[in-house]
Amino acid sequence: MSNDLRQKLLVDPSFTDTINSVVMNPNNSLVTAFLDVVGKYGSPAQIQEKARAARQLPNILQRLKSEKSPYFDDLDWLMKMRDERAFVSVDDFRSNALQGQSHPAQFGGNGVIMEISACQFFPWLIDQAKHAIKHEEIMPGRFIRVRDMEESAADQGDLLAMMAAMEIMGTSYVETLNTRGTDGANIHLNGPDTLLGYFTCAGEPNDYPLKWIDEFLHYHTEYGVREVLTFNPGTMLLGYWLGRLGIDIKLKVSVFAGTDNPWSFLYMLMIAKMFAGPNGETPLSGMNPTNATNTETLLGFSEARELIGMTEQVRIEHHLTNFYKGMVKQPYLRRNQFIEVADKIKNMAAKHEGADPEVDAQRTQPSAPFNYFRSKEELVATGDITTDQLSYMDKHASVNKTARELSRHGLTFGAAPRLHEGA
Repeated sequence: MSNDLRQKLLVDPSFTDTINSVVMNPNNSLVTAFLDVVGKYGSPAQIQEKARAARQLPNILQRLKSEKSPYFDDLDWLMKMRDERAFVSVDDFRSNALQGQSHPAQFGGNGVIMEISACQFFPWLIDQAKHAIKHEEIMPGRFIRVRDMEESAADQGDLLAMMAAMEIMGTSYVETLNTRGTDGANIHLNGPDTLLGYFTCAGEPNDYPLKWIDEFLHYHTEYGVREVLTFNPGTMLLGYWLGRLGIDIKLKVSVFAGTDNPWSFLYMLMIAKMFAGPNGETPLSGMNPTNATNTETLLGFSEARELIGMTEQVRIEHHLTNFYKGMVKQPYLRRNQFIEVADKIKNMAAKHEGADPEVDAQRTQPSAPFNYFRSKEELVATGDITTDQLSYMDKHASVNKTARELSRHGLTFGAAPRLHEGA
């Protein structure tokens, strides 16, 4: 009986022919509009050549030097500290964490990536690195950025400096394109105070997916930006199409996409698989599930990835901490959950987007999402940029607490690989 029912779920082979006929239809204005945007930047090969050149570290450093960016010297310092091995080694960090406890002969688990969100301003990263050296702490292995990209590019080379720093540290990172609906795309929503409304697929109306692709291709060819945040099915589809054309785009699906059960994740993986390239690669690189996720959900996500053969390609990026205000019911802390599944689930990141709740509760301005959508000018004028940076360093402290706890349980973690040998 069971096999008979499973047979009914099989996809009709003619489905592929239907999809292909839709794509090839010359009267399909949706595909035509997409290809018109791509054509503005040249052929896929030309686009990739521009992106590769823009992403090379020597080229980035030369651009910063030519622009007389004050961040050039900071990057030179970061490279020297890396080469001099000024950062704590993973072995020494573990020894400090164990504090006299027995040292495991071999650390196990699947190496949960330490992720921090969001590093809005390049000077924060340099201050973080100096703090890490002084206190023998680790730098995260993955960084999320949510700053206005146009503002960042115009801010003394902030965008270029961040990209260079990621290359120097060997870390992965994600940028958030401006075409995300917070500019009033939906006229019935009213700014960051209705934040969730923007992100429930209400911020990409009409031609916004095309604007999103246009914006990505601009930063891809001019700056070499490769991995970006997405939360809307339309932008996901166009991102998959870019990948089919041979353009090196990576998509990290935001928590606001609402992926909160294994079936929704399986659906997302199936669509990605449908438009995978000839070598089986897909632009889908990561997914941030909703905060309703529990251990059972994570195990279900892991099963879905394994069944479809995408465990190594698609990272599960789950909030270990979250904003104290304006996002989730507090106290919210999932450290024990990550420790519980660290030896069972591969390719997973622990995202720190808030301090540990007891730390945030003591702050005059606890962590909140709304500063992500304010200009640097406004943050400086109000003095909020100082408290925002303090909040970021609270997240750094939480990252290190997680790494210490994983070490005490004999588990591995993923820190900035070029700073902490053996990470």
